[in-house]
Amino acid sequence: MARSKIKALTFDVFGTVVDWYSSIVAEGEEFRDTHGIDIDWAQFALKWRAGYGPAMDKVRRGELPWQNIDALHRRILDDLLDAFEIVGLSEAEKDHLNRVWHRLKPWPDAISGLERLRKRYIVATLSNGNVALLTNMAKFAGLPWDCILSAELTQHYKPDPEVYQTAADLLGLSPNEVMMVAAHPGDLRAAQAVGFQTALVPRPLEYGPDNLREVAAHPSDLVAGDFNELADLLDLE
Repeated sequence: MARSKIKALTFDVFGTVVDWYSSIVAEGEEFRDTHGIDIDWAQFALKWRAGYGPAMDKVRRGELPWQNIDALHRRILDDLLDAFEIVGLSEAEKDHLNRVWHRLKPWPDAISGLERLRKRYIVATLSNGNVALLTNMAKFAGLPWDCILSAELTQHYKPDPEVYQTAADLLGLSPNEVMMVAAHPGDLRAAQAVGFQTALVPRPLEYGPDNLREVAAHPSDLVAGDFNELADLLDLE
């Protein structure tokens, strides 16, 4: 790996940088206390996330017109409200609940690791989340991005190659000058196909303590246990 060529690190966000599962469960339990909605919020969070891929596939196939992730999350949420028999919420309450994805909390190593990495590299999001969502999340969580890049800018969704190529183009870099960092091997394989260097940072707790996930690295991936270990592997102080 020609690490000396790396000028920017782009990061998957949901699951890699932020802990969506525990964040949504915690807000759901607060919602239960304030609205008297006593459901299994862990299952609610998992089902919400499970609808993410199929919703994006409908856009890819042309079954839905282009919609950003806020809109797709809301479509999934409306179905879940019916499935869990949650009634009586106002439009403002539904919108607030949908925007829980703007208020996700980072993994414990995320901020300190990003601060170390950005001493040498540009650090940027490269997420299917839309620009407003990622910007609000950064403000909420204190994530020190140099740049917000989103699949929304291409009107494609990862793992479509246009997302990665456009990110490199917008940064003014060749693909091999960019390292994609993600907890999801499929994301990394798609980035590699465009020419990115890659780093796998597994997050076994992404789906909660009862759903531990193991992922396998591609031979050309750098593998780190967290962002601070990634900084160590890249010889950062």
